[in-house]
Amino acid sequence: MTDPEIDSLSFEDAMKELEATVGRLEHGDATLEQSIALYERGALLRAHCERRLRAAEERVEKIMLAANGEPSGTTPVEGL
Repeated sequence: MTDPEIDSLSFEDAMKELEATVGRLEHGDATLEQSIALYERGALLRAHCERRLRAAEERVEKIMLAANGEPSGTTPVEGL
C-alpha cells in the first residue's frame, strides 16, 4: 500500500515526518483513533524510507582501479 503524497517525499523529508509521527505517538495525548491513524501513516513513511534507501544502495557503484592504481571506471553493485 502506498500513498501518492508520501511517494513524492524525499528520503530526508519522509524521515523528518516519521520522527515527528513517532514523537506524537510517544507523547501519548492522541485519541485511540488518532493513534491508529498515526501508526498507519508511520508504517507507510517507514516503508517509503526503506524503498528510497534500497534504491540509493542499488545505485552505489564500485570504482575499478587500473594496474597503476588510477580509477578506470565503475561497475554496478550487481556486478560485485
